[in-house]
Amino acid sequence: MNKIRVGLIGCGRIAQRHAGHIAEQGVLAAVCDVNIEKAQRLGEEHEIPFFTDVETFLNFKNMDVVSVCSPNGLHAEHTIKALNAGFHVLCEKPMALSSSDCEEMIKTAERCNKRLFIVKQNRFNPAIEAVKEKIDQGALGKIYSVQLNCFWNRNFDYYQKSDWKGTKGLDGGTLFTQFSHFIDLLYWMVGDVEESSAMIQNYAHEEVIEFEDTGVVSLKFKNGVLGTINYTVNAFDKNMEGSITLFGEKGTVKVGGQYLNKLEYQSLEGEEIGDLRKGNPANEYGEYQGSMSNHDRVYENLIDVLQHGGSIATNGLEGLKTVEIIEKIYKSAHG
Repeated sequence: MNKIRVGLIGCGRIAQRHAGHIAEQGVLAAVCDVNIEKAQRLGEEHEIPFFTDVETFLNFKNMDVVSVCSPNGLHAEHTIKALNAGFHVLCEKPMALSSSDCEEMIKTAERCNKRLFIVKQNRFNPAIEAVKEKIDQGALGKIYSVQLNCFWNRNFDYYQKSDWKGTKGLDGGTLFTQFSHFIDLLYWMVGDVEESSAMIQNYAHEEVIEFEDTGVVSLKFKNGVLGTINYTVNAFDKNMEGSITLFGEKGTVKVGGQYLNKLEYQSLEGEEIGDLRKGNPANEYGEYQGSMSNHDRVYENLIDVLQHGGSIATNGLEGLKTVEIIEKIYKSAHG
């Protein structure tokens, strides 16, 4: 069976991660970035064509899939163009910066009869997988409440070295860029959100970002579960914690560490979670870390779907739900 041929739109830091896994599991066919130096560097590294214009890139037909790794605010535009050009699409998080854009992406995929994959790699964290399995088995019983803590560090250099991070139009906000994976896990493990109440503030980044660096959120889920989110990018010097704690009638569990990589606490009525499979390290970006690097699993799923009829790990509807929840939070914060 021929290997899947993938083209990349966007040649920034996360694209380097994509390129490596594509080369290992499929074929990296071409890359595109408006910054010619980035496009040329990645293209020459893999000895493949590089482009600086999306339309010209999409006329290069030696591809099966387009992976969208451009700035957040361009995800919808690039995804829709790639789908209309006849390609399946894998879109990085967040799916888009508005639920209406997400809906257009889904409708375009259906109209073009193409598959739309959304990157939510934290679902593959070993501790998260194990807790999700327990929830699905009913081992925690009725879930009462959930607490999500996101305490990371993003300093001035992180934003100043980028031509789009920190901007409302292309970045969108801290919940979109830093913590959308965490919001996705709330939806995946607990359910959809009915009500939100939030307070947000920019304490330490007023000169470099156009939105908040800190937030406190209370949630009511449609199934009655209550939840809280406490988040900031002001943890001193380095990432401190990314954790989710679930309180249920038959058990309490906490997945923590810097990026949801450790099973920190469990007390279950029945059999407790045993040894976890070995996980991947965090995504390294020089001065800071991102979420656990599970893009290998993302591409394994993509290949399984396209070549073996498997099920998409995270589809467009689930990507939409994350954006809807973030919109609810920001709407409640802005009154």
